[in-house]
Amino acid sequence: MGKYNKNDTAYFAGGCFWCLEAVFNRTKGVISCTSGFAGGVKENPTYEEVSKGKTGYAETVKLEYDKTKISYNDLLAIFFFVHDPTDLNRQGKGVRTQYRSVVFYDNEEQKNEAEKFIAKLGAEDAYPKPVVTEVVPLKKFYWADEPQQEYFDHNLEDPYCAFVIVPKLEKFEKKFKKFYKE
Repeated sequence: MGKYNKNDTAYFAGGCFWCLEAVFNRTKGVISCTSGFAGGVKENPTYEEVSKGKTGYAETVKLEYDKTKISYNDLLAIFFFVHDPTDLNRQGKGVRTQYRSVVFYDNEEQKNEAEKFIAKLGAEDAYPKPVVTEVVPLKKFYWADEPQQEYFDHNLEDPYCAFVIVPKLEKFEKKFKKFYKE
């Protein structure tokens, strides 16, 4: 992004992308949030392929955000709050490498901020176990197919949405009220 551009991108993986997408779609300063895949090697992976846990991809969200309204550090704080960064290759009942915790960076500034943030969490003993979140360069991001986009908003009747996503949104709203879109 250009030096004078107020928009930037961020890429996070932390369990099911439906959860992260629901949270970041409700975050002030986030312009768009797209579900997809990063961290694997196969060209154009499908949701079905990634769901089997053998592609190397992690379910990832791509955020476009306005740096004048929310900082990358604030996005990191939200990301680390709404998922468990201490569980290797899982979130809740979702177990496989596609659910691992990853910060994908596309510049050295993001890499440094993410590494500092994780070090601070460790120094503060923020979690009972060590943070296992990977900080790796983004090589390629693939959009997930249309049914995966804005899943929560289109599938409110889905029990997963009611029992997993809604509590995350409530937790997020309570902790980050100033960043929560009404």
